[in-house]
Amino acid sequence: MWNIVQEIWGALRNNKLRTFLTGFSVAWGIFMLILLLGSGNGLKNGVQSRFSWRAKNAVSLWAGRTSVPYKGLPKNRDVSFQSEDVDELRKLHPEITKFTAVLDRWGDTLSVGKESVFNLIKAVSPDYPFIRNITIVSGGGRFINDADIKMSRKVMVIHERTAEILFKSKSAIGQFIKAGNVVYKVVGIYTEDLMQTSPDVFVPLSTAGMIYFPDEKYRSLEMLVEGVNSLDDNTVFERGLRETLGQVGNFSPDDNNAVYIRNMIMSYLQTQGIFNGIQIFIWIIGIGTLIAGIVGVSNIMLISVKERTRELGIRKALGATPSSILKLVVIESVFVTLFFGYLGMIAGIGLTEGINVLLESGGSGRDMIFMNPTVGLPIAVSATLVLVLAGVLAGYFPARKAVQVKPIEALRNE
Repeated sequence: MWNIVQEIWGALRNNKLRTFLTGFSVAWGIFMLILLLGSGNGLKNGVQSRFSWRAKNAVSLWAGRTSVPYKGLPKNRDVSFQSEDVDELRKLHPEITKFTAVLDRWGDTLSVGKESVFNLIKAVSPDYPFIRNITIVSGGGRFINDADIKMSRKVMVIHERTAEILFKSKSAIGQFIKAGNVVYKVVGIYTEDLMQTSPDVFVPLSTAGMIYFPDEKYRSLEMLVEGVNSLDDNTVFERGLRETLGQVGNFSPDDNNAVYIRNMIMSYLQTQGIFNGIQIFIWIIGIGTLIAGIVGVSNIMLISVKERTRELGIRKALGATPSSILKLVVIESVFVTLFFGYLGMIAGIGLTEGINVLLESGGSGRDMIFMNPTVGLPIAVSATLVLVLAGVLAGYFPARKAVQVKPIEALRNE
């Protein structure tokens, strides 16, 4: 084996230009493929991160004013929903898996002793964290639960930044906050990706209804929807949703001013479609670059074997078997493609990881349009192995043809 290694090293050293050209074709193909795929992933990750503050299958509704008459009722009527309307909506649309009405209370100052902040009080149900991707911090208590809703407890969940302002280094769990003239007990501290100057605080929906909104009219609804996996499915769902809302709210389902719908499903599916097209385009370019590298390796190996026809003839005349000659050429090809393919892979991964480090150190989190432009190791290794296999075949077929030539004819080759 050592003799074979010495022979290969001698052949490569004596043909530096040929070795360099072969290796460069391999390394460049791998490098460009990783760089292209990394760029596509970076752009895709950056845009998708803008959905991270909210579940990708979330739908929000806001009641507006009617803009057309309906069944004898005049236009310019305020639209709102009662609790029984909410029940009917959930019954007619089983694809809604999580749901909450939302009541907003403005104008109250939250105070603890001499410290105070101004936050929007948002009354929600226990499903809300699933819709808005809200996370309770480690050791930070809990979110609003069903018992809070049933018993209309005066409890509150606050943001970690609000807790820091009001309670400083003291634990906020179990402490009390005065909101206007109402005192709430803090039961949870949350964090979320959506950074607001003044984060919301959350109280049970039933509690806010009892204290602030005795008429129990809802003008904002939030939900998670399952089973809507295409734009066509989404169109059918949204149309059915408008028909149901129009039925319970006495307005035309074609009146878009009566209810405003923000549909994250549609936005996400449209964005996914765009990036799937970009990914396909990048893969086509990347595979084209890889093929160019394979063609380069094949051509150079073909020339290499042709140049060594006389040498192979001498080896055969001296008693070398065809299999030993083939093994020598194939091992040389594998060595070159594997070594330079590894260099190209390391260079590509190193560059994308370096860019990622720079972006993370100087970026602004969720607001970045280009994020984590890296490629998975399995893809990089697979591309390298494809080039190695191509190098093996590129060396094997011309070498097999050369060893089939009779030694006397090979010696005549110039």
